Amino acid sequence: MSEAPSIEEQVAKDDSEQAITMNKVVSFHYRLAEVGEDGERADWREESHGSAPLFYLHGFHNVVVGLEKALEGKKIGDAIEITLQPDDAYGYRRPNSTQRVPIKHLQFPGPVKKILPGMPASVETNQGKRAVVILKVGKFNADVDFNHPLAGKVLYYEVQVEGIRDASTQEIAHGHVHGTGGHQH
Repeated sequence: MSEAPSIEEQVAKDDSEQAITMNKVVSFHYRLAEVGEDGERADWREESHGSAPLFYLHGFHNVVVGLEKALEGKKIGDAIEITLQPDDAYGYRRPNSTQRVPIKHLQFPGPVKKILPGMPASVETNQGKRAVVILKVGKFNADVDFNHPLAGKVLYYEVQVEGIRDASTQEIAHGHVHGTGGHQH
C-alpha cells in the first residue's frame, strides 16, 4: 500500500502542471541571436544561462509580443525555438528617431573614458529613462538614436521555461513582477 503524497509533493506537482496564462509570473532562460538576410543565425548576442533566469508577468507585454504569444500554454520544463520578425519583436526602425542631446545628460552603464559612436547610453526624457545609441560625438553634444538596438532585426530565440507561479494582486495592479527577479518598490 502506498502512502499519500506529502503537501510539498502536491504543491510541487501542482506547480509543474501550471500552464503559462494571463497573470502568471514566468521565469525562463534564453539565448538570442540575430538572423541575417540570408536566413542564417548569427552568433549568440545575449543569453541568461550561467546567471539568474529572466522573470516577467504574462499578458502585460513585459517581453516582446511574439515571445509572449509563443510561451502561452507552455509548462515548466518546456523549451521553444522561435524566429520573430520585427513586427513581433522590437518593431521597425523609425528614421526620425535621432536627436542631438547635451553630453551632460547622457548616462552610461559603466565608467567611460571616451564617448564613441555605437556606444549604448541612456537619457532621462518626459516618458522616463530611454536607451539610446551614440551616433556622432561633438564637444558638448552627441547625436543619438532612440530606436531600440534590435529594431528592424529578425530575431531567433531559444527559451526554456524554469518556473510559473500566480502573480500577486499588487503585481497585477502594477503590471510587473515584484521581488526576486522583478521590480523592487
